[in-house]
Amino acid sequence: MTVAWIDAGNGCAGDMLLAALVDAGADFAEIVDGLARLRVEGVRLTEQVVRRHGLRARQVVVEAPETRHARHLPEILDLIASAALPGAAQRFATRVFDTLADAEAAVHGIERDHVHFHEVGALDAIVDIVGCALGLQALGLLEATVTVSPIAVGGGTVTAAHGRLTVPPPAVLSLLTAAGAPVAAHPAARELCTPTGAALLVTLADAYGPMPACVPVGVGVGAGTADPPGHANIVRVVVGSAAEPDRTWVRAKMTVVETTVDDLDPRLWPDVLAALRTAGAADAWCTPVTAPKGRPGMVLTALAADDRVDGICAAVFAHTSTLGVRLSPIERRSLPRDSVTVDYRGRPVSVKRGYLDGVVVTAQPEYEEVKAAAAATGQPLRRVLEEVRAAAGS
Repeated sequence: MTVAWIDAGNGCAGDMLLAALVDAGADFAEIVDGLARLRVEGVRLTEQVVRRHGLRARQVVVEAPETRHARHLPEILDLIASAALPGAAQRFATRVFDTLADAEAAVHGIERDHVHFHEVGALDAIVDIVGCALGLQALGLLEATVTVSPIAVGGGTVTAAHGRLTVPPPAVLSLLTAAGAPVAAHPAARELCTPTGAALLVTLADAYGPMPACVPVGVGVGAGTADPPGHANIVRVVVGSAAEPDRTWVRAKMTVVETTVDDLDPRLWPDVLAALRTAGAADAWCTPVTAPKGRPGMVLTALAADDRVDGICAAVFAHTSTLGVRLSPIERRSLPRDSVTVDYRGRPVSVKRGYLDGVVVTAQPEYEEVKAAAAATGQPLRRVLEEVRAAAGS
């Protein structure tokens, strides 16, 4: 299965993403041919290799005539529909503009069909969006699972059709908020993510976070127009095939360390178990028993890899009142597993997943992170657990 990761840690604009897709292997000539089907004139694309903050990158330059024509959504969608683009690319470009229209309508408090797109309706932005749609299709990424990193938006101010605006501008903030996309802090006092870039990212994203487990097969680096001194003005696209987890049983030779204790203050047991885990126990637990002379007691059990047995024995002696332990060799079989981070309404939650015959059969979110997400979002713990497990693929 094809997967992709988009690194937007330095922001994103439409031309930067288009350049990254070309650099990752999308055929530039085919993209130009596809764009020629649009009913617009005077648009010219060129590509070149450049350097940004000392790093090699590819730049795609879109040359389009100036236009004061502020297009409405129906006009733009008709322009795309009449271009006879490949089906998946046409659907994606349409979704991007639908997403933009919803954001602009929310910002201005008007109906989406009444939105004047201004900069977004300019020819170069239309070319960026349709060009990205064609590039994504060429790389097979419109059917792939796409993860987007937290998105840097920058700071300072920007001059737009509505005058001087604080970064991020309203449309970008509306797009990211509606999608629940995480924002990354960045020291740059400039606009790093444009409305076009934000719309492309949130339309593409199946998930947000770090690069997923995969075997990389292609990397594309797309450059922005500017080359600021403080950071590399680039977007990276990593194309890969999903890493297949080990489908066989995981076998390990281990040792059970065990002792029976009937004279320890019961308040100490949670700290005893914590000490054993700190010493390297793979697991540790207590079982209530009836000890000699009818006294209540606990059987303390720890599961240890062979190289951790001595340290765990020392921890048992240090933290309990026992004078001896029992050791038994065993074989442990466990499920292949991985760990993923799920974005829950802007809060990261780590989830451990276990596989049986290649299928996720258990997904256990980190409980403290679930509690934090529930507190931050006002959702019940039970609902957060269910939704995080579902998002992790259990």
